[in-house]
Order: sequence, then structure tokens, then C-alpha cells
Amino acid sequence: MSLNRQEKAVVVEEVVAQVAGAQSIVIAEYRGLDVASVTELRKKARESGVYLRVLKNTLARRAITGTAFEGLSEQLVGPLMYGISTDPVGAAKVMSDFAKANDKLVLKGGSLPNSVLNQEGVKALASMPSREELLSKLLGTMQAPIAQFVRTLNEVPTKFVRGLAAVRDQKEAA
Repeated sequence: MSLNRQEKAVVVEEVVAQVAGAQSIVIAEYRGLDVASVTELRKKARESGVYLRVLKNTLARRAITGTAFEGLSEQLVGPLMYGISTDPVGAAKVMSDFAKANDKLVLKGGSLPNSVLNQEGVKALASMPSREELLSKLLGTMQAPIAQFVRTLNEVPTKFVRGLAAVRDQKEAA
């Protein structure tokens, strides 16, 4: 079913709104995927906060024109699925993980703001830890010295109590 001019304008505006807040866009060729597989991919994308959409390439070009993702226009060839994410790693992780399990989804490339990625770049991006993982590692690293200090302070009264218990046991035995 073909879209009329007004419907196309609505689709472009929706995609422009998503691209405005995006940190990454990943494109993949979906030729040969069945409906169940695409539904599963959409579910995983939704759970990860990734906007996943199949678009005509001309509409996608219009949506990214004048944005930091404009360099991606050269890669828009063939039947493509677009993953747009506010997390720089989110879309790459979702689509790369799905592509590993399903060989009919072929990663074509992607883009970070002002940077175009090829297929290997998207796979490298997918292997990076997400923002939440990095923040949790940072928090653990920041808490480690404090936790060690607390354990050290706790050892002083613990040793004192053990010493008193040893003296008590010694006097009871005598």
C-alpha cells in the first residue's frame, strides 16, 4: 500500500523527532525475514528502548538531511530496517544480537553523530558495555576505597573483642 504525500510527511516528521534525540542509528537489510522473526526483533527493540522502523530510503534520507547523521545517506540502498536509539550502544546491541541468531538480518552500517560506521564498526559498537553497565562499574570503583576503609575500621573493635574472649577463655580454663 502506497502512502500519499500527507502520510509521507507524517512519517518523516515522526522519524525526524526520533533522530533529533538519537545518539546512534543502525541499518540492516531484512530481506527474507519472516513476520514472526520481525515481531520478535521489534519486541526486543522495544524492551531496550530502541525505535525500530522499516522505511523507504527516500523518506529516511529526508529525515536525516541537515542532522549529524547526514553522512549515512550513502549507505541507504536496498530494503532496510532502521534502529534509532538514545543510547549509543542500544540499537547496535539489539540488532547485532538478533543478527547472530538469525542470518537473514544483515547489518549494513550505522552512524553516530558526525561519524559513519561500517558493518565492523557496528559490531564493535555492539560489543561495548552500555551506559548503565559503565555507570555501575564506575560506582563500584568509587565505592571500593570507602568499603575497604570501613572494613579496616571494623577490624579494630573486632580484634579487641577477640582478645577479650581469648583472655576470658584462658581464665576459665585456669
